Amino acid sequence: MQQTTQAKTRKSYPSDITREQFAVIKPLLESARKKTAPRIVDLYDVFCALLYVKSTGCQWRALPADFPKWATVYSYFRIWSEEKEGTSPLEQALKKSGEARAQTTGTQ
Repeated sequence: MQQTTQAKTRKSYPSDITREQFAVIKPLLESARKKTAPRIVDLYDVFCALLYVKSTGCQWRALPADFPKWATVYSYFRIWSEEKEGTSPLEQALKKSGEARAQTTGTQ
């Protein structure tokens, strides 16, 4: 049985960014690791899970069940946190997502 990358619908959280905002940072996150096999998780959901952990301070294992499994989210966190050229892809993505949020909401 082959798994697909179909996005399932999940609850929306205040920490989420829009898919349009994610489209800006997706190439940055995808470049952090060579693609060796088709992904079975939606990187948007993984990134939103990281934003949820960051905003709530919850433990990895306490992620709501509608996000990808905590171990998957944590493994992406580790990959994206590796510094390259003085900064990590995650740090760059968080900065860009914050800028995108500020433009959307009109705050700075």
